[in-house]
Amino acid sequence: MIRLQALAPLMLGAASVLALASAPAAAQNAPAADAAFATFTPSDTPNSDGIDYSIWDEAMSNLVISMGPSLRETAGRPTPGLGTRRQYGHISRYRLEGTRIMFTFLDSEVIASFTEYREDLERTADIVDIQALNRNEQLAYWINLHNVAMIEQIANAWPVRQPREIKVDGVALDDARFITVEGIALSPRDIRERIVFANWSDPRVIYGFWRGEIGGPSIQREAYNADNVSRLLDRGARDFVNSLRGTQKRGNTLDVSELFEEVAPFYFADFDTDLRAHLAQFANEDTAALLSSTTQIDANVNEYDIADLAGGVREPTYSNVTSADGNSYSFRIPQSMARLLQQREQKFQRIIREGRTGTVTFSNIQLPGDPENDEVE
Repeated sequence: MIRLQALAPLMLGAASVLALASAPAAAQNAPAADAAFATFTPSDTPNSDGIDYSIWDEAMSNLVISMGPSLRETAGRPTPGLGTRRQYGHISRYRLEGTRIMFTFLDSEVIASFTEYREDLERTADIVDIQALNRNEQLAYWINLHNVAMIEQIANAWPVRQPREIKVDGVALDDARFITVEGIALSPRDIRERIVFANWSDPRVIYGFWRGEIGGPSIQREAYNADNVSRLLDRGARDFVNSLRGTQKRGNTLDVSELFEEVAPFYFADFDTDLRAHLAQFANEDTAALLSSTTQIDANVNEYDIADLAGGVREPTYSNVTSADGNSYSFRIPQSMARLLQQREQKFQRIIREGRTGTVTFSNIQLPGDPENDEVE
């Protein structure tokens, strides 16, 4: 029995923190799937079984904070705290983009819950024939397992500035085979590249995998499942493509995330042409203008700092949280975190003042013109 329910009382305190913030086909030359992973090839005759991720869904709603849509503006470097030259918290120019995990507030019991849930997902493959599920069910399983495992290991290692510094039994986190499914040891990279990228031709899948870094795709505030996986991948694609950490303009060059070059062997064989076509599918007006006003692409955008609220450090100075109605809370947070949440609030207030529109998402209903089966291929 997993203990993720422990998140509920824990996040009651963390919730008060938010008072500060106002309550195309696969590339033809894609690497061949490793023979050892052929067992994970999706079946041609799927069944109707499904997996319930409601516990992870609740955890995500409590753990993840959205920094809101990108305004395509660099966040200036914050000033050091009073009486010190040391800079605590996030200094990244992308710190007001994407989503964050609240690692600061996780105690040992909650962290143990992540390990327990990851192991529960591993055991699920001994009960349910994963390869025989429909493609959306399978994809949701692999994305959730990957992201649970990443959160687990980062939580175990926290505080840490960059997830790529983490080692599991001496091996870099991304390549450490600490996950076991059907008796086969897997790393997070194996799940992405040897299972999903090898068997799914839709490049949207790259936006489902969370790497723990500010510069990567956002983690969603809900678990993936067969019904929402296409919608969440669309959301992740639009968020990333239309952000500074995804695309920027430098003279006649479109600077893009290193992620696109990393997945190019699977999805963007003719890199410039294929990537531009992909970006155009999700580009808003501003990003479309970048595409039309550049003639070459350079994959040089990155940010490896941890996607948390504290910058991967324990700060010795704290602030009391005060709600918008003036009520004082006993809950204390690091000063740098309070500053980041205040900047987040200022950003949201600007979005409201400028009348920037958001998105409305319809889930689990059929609208006129919708495809009968929104399957991710």
